[in-house]
Amino acid sequence: MGDCLFCKIRDGEIPGEIVYENEHVMAFNDINPTAPTHILIIPKEHISTLNDLEDNHKQTVGEIFIAAKQIAAERGFAESGYRTVFNCNGHGQQTVFHIHLHLIGERQMTWPPG
Repeated sequence: MGDCLFCKIRDGEIPGEIVYENEHVMAFNDINPTAPTHILIIPKEHISTLNDLEDNHKQTVGEIFIAAKQIAAERGFAESGYRTVFNCNGHGQQTVFHIHLHLIGERQMTWPPG
């Protein structure tokens, strides 16, 4: 996807502060954080929305959540807690159409989120 912001970060065309990477996923700091830690975890494969997931994406989706768990543990906030969020399409407030998990931590969350 030539105009996808996250694909450009993945490909090194634009800078991103990469904090985790493996064969299937990449994680980088959000440029508009809502907490002391706000990391976006993306699949390296371009998948526009959650609605575009297929059965063959099961490993990739699992890798996204495993990365979130590992990052939270490494940064020391796994035990105190954190939030993970996927947004999907307009009403879900998705603004970049490459699926991504928001890993948000190191502050008290409230409910409902909004």
